[in-house]
Amino acid sequence: MLNKLMHNSVFHITKRTDAPKWQAWLVRVAAVVVALLASAVVSSILKAGTFGAFIQNVFVGNFATPNRIIRLLQNTAILLLISLAVTPAFRMKFWNIGAEGQVLMGGLMSVVMVKYLGGKVDNSLLIILMFIMAVLGGAIWAVIPALFKAKWNTNETLFTLMMNYIAMGLISICIAVWVTSGSQVLGVLKYGRFPKIGGYNYILNIIIVAIITVVVSIYLKFSKHGYELSVVGESQNTAKYIGISVPKVIIRTMLLSGALSGIAGWLLVAGTSHTISTTSAGGMGFTAILVAWLAGLNPVAMVFTSLLVQFFNIGAEYAGSNFGFGTAFPEIITAVFFFVVIASEFFVNYNVKINPALIAKFKKNKGGENASENDSSEEQKSKDKDNSFSEQKSVDSDNPSVGQHSEDSDNKSSEQVSDQTVTKEKVADNSNEEVNL
Repeated sequence: MLNKLMHNSVFHITKRTDAPKWQAWLVRVAAVVVALLASAVVSSILKAGTFGAFIQNVFVGNFATPNRIIRLLQNTAILLLISLAVTPAFRMKFWNIGAEGQVLMGGLMSVVMVKYLGGKVDNSLLIILMFIMAVLGGAIWAVIPALFKAKWNTNETLFTLMMNYIAMGLISICIAVWVTSGSQVLGVLKYGRFPKIGGYNYILNIIIVAIITVVVSIYLKFSKHGYELSVVGESQNTAKYIGISVPKVIIRTMLLSGALSGIAGWLLVAGTSHTISTTSAGGMGFTAILVAWLAGLNPVAMVFTSLLVQFFNIGAEYAGSNFGFGTAFPEIITAVFFFVVIASEFFVNYNVKINPALIAKFKKNKGGENASENDSSEEQKSKDKDNSFSEQKSVDSDNPSVGQHSEDSDNKSSEQVSDQTVTKEKVADNSNEEVNL
């Protein structure tokens, strides 16, 4: 049955095994262009005549001024760091969906240090203490589901997802305690801020994330732990057989993942927004999962993927504000980008061809149709010939003069033959008489 379905299917899909890298990258670049054009189509649907203006606004919103370029790099850096945070767990096939909550806990612990030590210690020392507490907050929040997984084999996907909402609840409680007016907004913090570099904000954020990216890449590729988590991800039975302690690797990996997420929360508080709320992470904990998967869990590829995501997001935000679209417009455009790029990965990994059996069948049917047309034309000619003969015969029978003329001609020809015979006999008799004489 399966073979019959495959034989009758319109397309044959096969796994690519020897596709050149340039071809894969060409497909990805084309996908980015298609995503930009598709986003412009969405914009023109929402407001007529904005197709070209949308594309222009996307580039202006990202590159028009140095501040906008730095903002693009800053947002890219935060998203990249969170993507790096989930990568070790995903390589181990531990589905850490709780990066959002781990980022929030890192940010919350940083704010706690500012609230109770701000103005009492030197700002540089305060920033260092904020960093330490952020790492601890993110790591502790990540290791809780890891312990349950290692001990009781719980479902890490649901566990880490629920931890996100608990983190949001804790932030809401802390804000309610700190802000007596009943407001759900903490306000901008005066202390614990990164200094400007070259007169620009966010530069230190970008430098820190660049360093972490290099360190994490080297760690995952060359360290013993990087090798162990890869083995555990491939097969836990194999890891146990060669002497790797799977529970220890799970706990160690989630400590690393949570610590990196906590650093992202620290950067948001100390170097970006200087406050905390339930929406401080902006959903980047979930977006980072898609970024990591699109990059194939490759830290270097994540740099470009994160940059493209933020390019579309910031550009759509700028265009949406100019066109009067709602605040959800950037999310729509980001979704369009992911949809197109993920679809392109299918064509990178698989080869799609039209079923050759159907092509042969189509050609055969077409040839049969031509042959039947030729046969029908021959039959038509034969019928026409028979009809003409019948018509001629009918005409002869209907016209008696024609028949009489035919009989007269036949009689005349027979008389001529008999006369010739008599003449020959006379000549023969005369010759005999001469011989007798």
